[in-house]
Amino acid sequence: MKLHELRDNPGATKPRKRIGRGPGSGTGKTGGRGIKGQKSRSGVAINGYEGGQMPLYQRLPKRGFNKPNRKKFAVINLGLIQKFIDEKKIDAKKIDEDTLVASGLVRRKLDGIRVLAKGELTAKANITVTGASKSAIEAVEKAGGKLTVAAPAAAE
Repeated sequence: MKLHELRDNPGATKPRKRIGRGPGSGTGKTGGRGIKGQKSRSGVAINGYEGGQMPLYQRLPKRGFNKPNRKKFAVINLGLIQKFIDEKKIDAKKIDEDTLVASGLVRRKLDGIRVLAKGELTAKANITVTGASKSAIEAVEKAGGKLTVAAPAAAE
């Protein structure tokens, strides 16, 4: 087989339907849009419109609430912190939010950094962050380190 012999499987491709190209094409004149009316015109998008009937998205009950001033934390796991300590990208003696961002472990602080307990921490690390789960605090103390939860820098 050579490059110029390559072909699609028979029936794998269909020719494009050319609409509005004369009566012989089968889709001439109105181009498959019927006669008159809003949908026969160009530039019409009526998604969700049900001809005056109450649309489905209005008939269904609304649920939930999104707090407009909610906090969004950058989340990090202990296993990743340990990996960066092993690779000597961060120093275990003093780990704070700025060092985590500088090392590339967290892209940006958002409203603060929250530490979760997924993974193992074996190094004796002193960590200062905005938030931490109880199990993460226990895991750091079990490894002989200290996890301090400090108030966010830009307090309200």
